[in-house]
Amino acid sequence: MAELTALESLIEMGFPRGRAEKALALTGNQGIEAAMDWLMEHEDDPDVDEPLATPLGHVLGREPTASEQGGPEGPGSTAGEGKPTLSEEERQEQTKRMLELMAQKQREREEREEREALERERQRRKQGQELSAARQRLQEDEMRRAAEERRREKAEELAARQRVREKIERDKAERAKKYGGSVGSRPSPPTEPGAVPSSPSQEPPTKREYDQCRIQVRLPDGTSLTQTFRAREQLAAVRLYVELHRGEEPGGDQDPVQLLSGFPRRAFSEADMERPLQELGLVPSAVLIVAKKCPS
Repeated sequence: MAELTALESLIEMGFPRGRAEKALALTGNQGIEAAMDWLMEHEDDPDVDEPLATPLGHVLGREPTASEQGGPEGPGSTAGEGKPTLSEEERQEQTKRMLELMAQKQREREEREEREALERERQRRKQGQELSAARQRLQEDEMRRAAEERRREKAEELAARQRVREKIERDKAERAKKYGGSVGSRPSPPTEPGAVPSSPSQEPPTKREYDQCRIQVRLPDGTSLTQTFRAREQLAAVRLYVELHRGEEPGGDQDPVQLLSGFPRRAFSEADMERPLQELGLVPSAVLIVAKKCPS
């Protein structure tokens, strides 16, 4: 059974003649399989049908025949010469094999493109995960720096209050030394004649002084924080404690805490933040409320 040439096989499979000749020429006439690979890879090229400026013999990988040089009646041609003609059954069998080969190449191409698409998707997801992890690390670093800055400010504030207390104690000691003893050792004023000294039971009860106070803070989510503070600490210390322990709120950055008293209802201002808890009437215990943020 005579075989079809590579060019004839490609034309039988439905490829245009010019495109088939171009594929054979550009693949070095290495066979129909290489030409089919080229045709499927370049089928979407805009110049795929532009002819090559190459003689036909070079396109097909052979020298021009005598019939191509001199025509059907050229020198050396004899009647009855030429390649054997294929029967219809043989042509159909060879075309079937070529179509099966083309379908196999098409499946291989689709599988390769699918693998490449999966690899691109995997790389895209990997890059997205790396970007998300980097953003998370950046947020954690910012939160850590903010917490360290708050702790530093609180330590400086406590140190400043400690210096003030030490200065007050030194001033008291200097006054006691200057006036000859403590305030309790000063002589009592003389009693007028006929005056009856009052009994201890008749003296008005002295108001008890508290050194500490217990503050409960109710958060907008229904939870609460409880902490004991010194009576002379400023209300700013309570606000700082709440900001450090209230937890992460959805939405990113947190606004400063706005404190309210339970009863009577009162919103504490920035000026109140500098006043001692004792002066604000929050000793020995009090319940404060964190105001909810208004939706923006």
